[in-house]
Amino acid sequence: MDNGLRLVHHEDTGTQMVAMNIVYDVGARDEHPDHTGFAHLFEHLMFGGSVHIPDYDTPLQHAGGENNAWTNNDITNYYLTVPAANAETGFWLESDRMLALAFSPRSLEVQRGVVMEEFKQRCLNLPYGDVGHLIRPLAYQVHPYRWPTIGKELSHIAQATLDEVEEFFYRHYAPNNAVLAVTGHISWDETRRLAEKWFGPIPCRKVPLRCLPQEPIQTEERRLTVEREVPVDALYMAFHICGRDEADFYIYDALSDILSNGRSSRLTQALLLERKLFSAIDAYVSGSREPGLLHISGRLAAGVTLEQAETAVWEELGRLKEMPVDETELEKVKNKFESTQIFGNINYLNVATNLAWFELTGKAEDIDQEVDRYRAVSAEQLQNCARRTFCRCNTNVLYYKSCVSHE
Repeated sequence: MDNGLRLVHHEDTGTQMVAMNIVYDVGARDEHPDHTGFAHLFEHLMFGGSVHIPDYDTPLQHAGGENNAWTNNDITNYYLTVPAANAETGFWLESDRMLALAFSPRSLEVQRGVVMEEFKQRCLNLPYGDVGHLIRPLAYQVHPYRWPTIGKELSHIAQATLDEVEEFFYRHYAPNNAVLAVTGHISWDETRRLAEKWFGPIPCRKVPLRCLPQEPIQTEERRLTVEREVPVDALYMAFHICGRDEADFYIYDALSDILSNGRSSRLTQALLLERKLFSAIDAYVSGSREPGLLHISGRLAAGVTLEQAETAVWEELGRLKEMPVDETELEKVKNKFESTQIFGNINYLNVATNLAWFELTGKAEDIDQEVDRYRAVSAEQLQNCARRTFCRCNTNVLYYKSCVSHE
C-alpha cells in the first residue's frame, strides 16, 4: 500500500470465518540492553485501548470474534478471528491501534503489573524457569539474543516510563514495518477495500535501520553449573547454527528431528527408552532470523549423574558425525514434516500467520516451497552439518542441579 503496509490475502470458502494476522518487524532483539522486555510489554499494551477505541476486547467479542498475540526475539504477532459478516470490525480494531495507542499512566501501570507478574510466575517461581536467562548469555556474548523475550531482569519493566514506551511504539509500530495477512471467507476485492479504508490513512513512520552487533564465532567450550530447588537434575546444551533465512536452516531442522521427534528418534530411543538415562529429552532449533541455536535438553533419571548424561549425548552426536543417516530414517522424518505442514495449513488462521511470516522474511509465495526445501535435505548434508556443529568449541553446557534432598 502507499504507506508501506504489505497486504497478503488467501480466500477459503470452506469456512464462514475470517482471520487477520498482523506481524510487526520488532522483537526483543530491537531493545536497548538496559531497557529489555519492551516488545513483550507492548504485546500487552496493545490490548489496553487505542486512540479512538478505549476497549479492544469488548467490540470484538460482540462481533463473535477472538484474539491473541505473541512475541519472540524477532517479531511481534497479533491475530484475530471473526465471522465473515463482521470482518470490518477486525479491520477497524487493528487499524486504530496501529494508528496510536491510548497512552496513559493507568494503562501502563496495569499492563506493567501483568507483565511483571508473568515474569515472576514463569521465570522466578516455575521450576527450571530461569534457564533462558542462563543459557542465552552463555551462548551469546554481544548479540541481543543474549536476553529472553520477557526481558533480562524485572527492574527493566518496573522502571519503564510512559515517554520510553511511547517512543518505542512510534519507532517500530508502523504500517511500513508490518505485514497484514487476511484469510478465510472474504474476497480479494473486499479485503483490499477494507484495508484501504481503515489502514490507508495511517501515515508511514521513520523506522530506524536495524544495525545489530554480530556475534563472533565461538572458539571454546562454555560451561555453567547452578543449583536450584527443582525435582531432578537437568542438562542443557546449545550449539550455534545459522539463521532461519539461510538455506542450511532446513538441514539443522531435520537434524533436530532426527535426534528428537517421536519415540523412534535417536535420543528418545537410545537414552530414554533403552538406557533409561533421562526421564525426558528434547532437541530443537530456535528458528531465529539471525544465527540461532540448536538446543538439546533433558531431565535426568534417578541415580544418573550429569556427567554420565552428557557423555551419552555426545556419543549419539558422534554417531551422526561418523555415519550418514539411513535413507529410511531420513524419509520418515521428511514425511512427518510434510504431513505437519499440510495439515497445519488446512486451518485458515494458521495460513494467515504463516503468510504474514513468509511475506515479512521474503515473499508470501515461499510458503509453497517449505516441503520441497525440507525434502531436498540429504544424508550427506546432515553429516556435514553434524561434523561442523557438534564440536566442543561450539558447545554451551548448563548443568542445572537439584539441591532438594530426596531422603
